[in-house]
Amino acid sequence: MIEQEGPGWRIARDPSRGRFPVLIGGATWAIELTEYEWGSLVLLLDELIAQYHQLENQLMIEESITLEIERLPWWACIDGDRHSWSLKLILQGDGDQIRGAEGFWPVPAAQAIATAMRTMWDSYQ
Repeated sequence: MIEQEGPGWRIARDPSRGRFPVLIGGATWAIELTEYEWGSLVLLLDELIAQYHQLENQLMIEESITLEIERLPWWACIDGDRHSWSLKLILQGDGDQIRGAEGFWPVPAAQAIATAMRTMWDSYQ
């Protein structure tokens, strides 16, 4: 089992848990994910964060930015400025999953959980 936690976020992966081996959460919420949901989330966040990094130095100090990506089963949004951002996720249910969820991490928990997700992903790929 791999587990990480910080102020306002947590993440765990336990392959022995069967259908839902990954847990992500915020200060007051958590959801278990399938391997497919987990993998697609990490790839989606990598793309979204890369887009942010391409634009962050072009922003003026008082300027804000909102970036969104939708790739089923996820919708993700970064909202912030040139120094920091929050992260909102929506897991969209479909005919097979019939479940959905929403999650939000404020600044600075958003950057911490995104880094932890990538580190966890890299640790077993």
